[in-house]
Amino acid sequence: MEVMPKHILIVDDSEMTRRLISTAVRTLGDIEYEEAKDGFEAIQKLAAKAFDLLFVDINMPNINGLELIDYCKQSEQYHRIPIVIISTEESLKDQEKGLELGAAEFLIKPIQLNRLIDVIKTTFQK
Repeated sequence: MEVMPKHILIVDDSEMTRRLISTAVRTLGDIEYEEAKDGFEAIQKLAAKAFDLLFVDINMPNINGLELIDYCKQSEQYHRIPIVIISTEESLKDQEKGLELGAAEFLIKPIQLNRLIDVIKTTFQK
């Protein structure tokens, strides 16, 4: 039986952050990824393909990260996808709100590459 590769969607308006996460993903081998610059683009990509993990920034134009998380967790189609918040927002309020909405993890930028890899591995072992 062929093992299907995992699919990750990286949602962040910062190209540098998307590049860092994609670098971590590539080091793990058989994982595919796509990128979105904001929540609106992410919703379009979610509709076109199944994803196994989302990395979501909070502060983005159009549809922000908290709105995207809420959308996914309210959706019958997307509510089981694990979501990891990546943000410069260190406030406890934002962390609590993201976790309340259903995010699995909250990583504060700048993100350490080793921490990213650990989060991906842990998520896919569940």
